[in-house]
Amino acid sequence: MGLTKSEMFTEEQNEIAQIAKVMGHPARIAILEQILKAESCICGDLVSEIGLAQPTISQHLKELKNTGLIKGDIDGTRVCYCINEERWEQVRSILLNFMDKRTKSTNECC
Repeated sequence: MGLTKSEMFTEEQNEIAQIAKVMGHPARIAILEQILKAESCICGDLVSEIGLAQPTISQHLKELKNTGLIKGDIDGTRVCYCINEERWEQVRSILLNFMDKRTKSTNECC
C-alpha cells in the first residue's frame, strides 16, 4: 500500500499543519483568548462570552484539547479549562522557528 499524504511530509510539517488547522477557526481563537484572559474558564462562561451554542463550544474545546493547547479538570458537572502551559510554549516555539526560516533577501521575486 502507498504512503498516505501526511507520510510524504516531515513530522515538523505535519505538526505545523495540525496546529494551523486547529487554530484556523475564529471560534477557537475566541475561546483561547477568553481562557487566556480569565486564566481559567468554565464551559458555561465560554458560551455566554462567545455567544455560540453549548455543543458548538464543546466541539471546539475538544479540538483544542486534542491538540494539547488546553487542558480541563472535571469539578462535578462542570469542566474548567485552562491553557496547557507546556504545550503552549512548544507550539509558540514551533511557529516562531517556522516563521524565522524566512530570511530577508536582497532579490525581489515579484
